[in-house]
Amino acid sequence: MSKSSLIDSHVHLDLYTLAEREKILQELELYAVKSLISVSFHLRSSQHNIEIAREDARVKPAAGFHPEQNLPGEKDIQLLMDFIEEHHQELVAIGEVGLPYYKMKENPSLPLAPYVELLERFIIHSKQLDKPIILHGIYEHAPIICDLLEKHSIEKAHFHWFKGDKDTTERMIDNGYMVSITPDVLYEEEIQELVRIYPIEGLMVETDGPWRFEGVFLKRMTHPGLMHRSVEKIAEIKGLSESTVYKQLFRNTKGFYKI
Repeated sequence: MSKSSLIDSHVHLDLYTLAEREKILQELELYAVKSLISVSFHLRSSQHNIEIAREDARVKPAAGFHPEQNLPGEKDIQLLMDFIEEHHQELVAIGEVGLPYYKMKENPSLPLAPYVELLERFIIHSKQLDKPIILHGIYEHAPIICDLLEKHSIEKAHFHWFKGDKDTTERMIDNGYMVSITPDVLYEEEIQELVRIYPIEGLMVETDGPWRFEGVFLKRMTHPGLMHRSVEKIAEIKGLSESTVYKQLFRNTKGFYKI
């Protein structure tokens, strides 16, 4: 392990084009990226991520249903649950799952209850399989998710690209939940404040690729190598050496996902 080794704790590797994905995998060693936690959108995405992981052991797949889309029918939900059960030994986590914040911003009349019900099923499944759960839960949805996690005594929860109020952030810290920091920490004050508040032992870094970023990253393909800039900024905000931050983030992610 190099002094600057990294793990991308949240990326949608299956959503890149084949050429982009090959470029990323070819360049992981160059950028000292040891592993990628590749999260899924739905059943087909989950299947694809496992296929990619079978070709490259550095890819660590998670299976789930991204909440920013229409809910599937019961038959499709059961197929996904059965898939997770069948392949749980190949999966490092259940995710990405959560609540549809952005979808509800577009359509405020969208009923939340069915999404909460599905999320609770994933939470129960994660506990039964002893897998971490990777969460899409921001602002007013985060306390709802915390309620569910506490209800089922879930300890291994990872809120990716988290944004929320101070009380919820402190609640998450108290519960020992992990958060991952995206490259927009370079230019978003809200993310910088999260880094200030959150203990270094609870932080990871991610790209959420192929989602693209602004600022110095404008018009650039989102690549795991961008996380080195995130680490520099985290070190600056925390007043820690970059070496200390690299080591802690790597230890956090490796331990959390048992990889």
